[in-house]
Amino acid sequence: MKCTYSCGSSEHLLARRGFLAGVAASAAGAAVGGLGVFTRPLAAAQLAGQQKRVVVFNMHGGLSQLESWDPKPGTETGGPFRSIETSVPGIRISELLPQVARQMHHLCLVRGVNTSEDDHGKGAYMMQTGRRQTPAADYPYLGAVCAKAMTAGEAALPGHIVITPGGGGGRGADSAYLGPRYASIALGNGNPPQNTTRPGQVTESIDAARNDFRKHVNDRFLGRRRTAVTEAYVYSFEQAAKLMSKRDAFDVSREPARDQERYGKYDLARHCLLARRLLEQGATFVQVSHSNYDTHNENFNFHIEQLGEFDHAFATFVADLAERGMLDSTLIVVLSEFGRTPNINLYYGRDHWSHAWTVVMAGAKVQRGIAYGKTNAKGTEVVDGQVDHANLFHTYLQAVGVDSTDNFDVEGRDVPIADPASRLIKQVLS
Repeated sequence: MKCTYSCGSSEHLLARRGFLAGVAASAAGAAVGGLGVFTRPLAAAQLAGQQKRVVVFNMHGGLSQLESWDPKPGTETGGPFRSIETSVPGIRISELLPQVARQMHHLCLVRGVNTSEDDHGKGAYMMQTGRRQTPAADYPYLGAVCAKAMTAGEAALPGHIVITPGGGGGRGADSAYLGPRYASIALGNGNPPQNTTRPGQVTESIDAARNDFRKHVNDRFLGRRRTAVTEAYVYSFEQAAKLMSKRDAFDVSREPARDQERYGKYDLARHCLLARRLLEQGATFVQVSHSNYDTHNENFNFHIEQLGEFDHAFATFVADLAERGMLDSTLIVVLSEFGRTPNINLYYGRDHWSHAWTVVMAGAKVQRGIAYGKTNAKGTEVVDGQVDHANLFHTYLQAVGVDSTDNFDVEGRDVPIADPASRLIKQVLS
């Protein structure tokens, strides 16, 4: 669907564009990663019992911080909306988020983000990888890193799941040198992974016999010639078998009718409930995409509608995790590729603005009920607590107990997990 209010760049036309690719691309990535990428995850032995999880809400296109987390009412840049009180005295957010305001005591607003990158594709890459895009290297996305570092080897569910709006599905090409084992599996419109049901004409006994024969042939072949590509294909078959046995985990209709009613029947609400279900079933990393916030035209009308969806679904999700005792072990992140300009253009829109915007975190080791960083009165620049994509990436990992200063062993070579020239934001962690 064409977004008439947006900038027309190719990156935002499909919210899932950055996540989806073919299986062929994933298999090719295995050859780069080498056999070393298939070893037991770095921190899984320590983290398995703690059940650490990460869920990211990707406000694709560039959510306006001025209509959400850092309003500036009464100023020439502030727009028509008021700010409202939250459950934390002194912290105010936009009136478009009244239900989220009641959950502020669980949240941490990082209001001093400056990434200095106003391009959709480059900005999204930076926020997902913690690195700037360069021809010299490709870096794994946060979901792939979490899957590698935190997922136990025997896990039945994939460690890296992306719930996308619209149709589609398949494997992503977002794990770089970590290999296809840690690439995302996309659930188009929250539907279960494709090809995870047994054809009606194939009985369970026939299927078991086929798999036994395949395993025997694979073992014989691997005994003589073991490569990263063959490892990738073997793993794909094994994971497919596990997915078939766990297919019900992706069926949000199995959630109690009361919960489905509480979340709502619209897409984002279903996706949030599915994310909760997957976390409870043992998924390590889940991303929920909500789009398209690229509001060059009609910014204010759009945010009324879009944030109305987000406000209810996200607030319900946060409250549920807190009530179920999951917030201590689950990191929640709300991010975009950038924010929107303080200046309001002649089409009543806001353009790309990466120099002073907000990322939200909650749960795990993140301090609750705080706002770190500050922008000036008009929201045009950061005046205190400035951070960037690399600082945030370190902080996400440290919040769930992963040492972001450590290395991955990739084919016998130490590769830094996060940008070694950066560091975490100590002030937001407990």
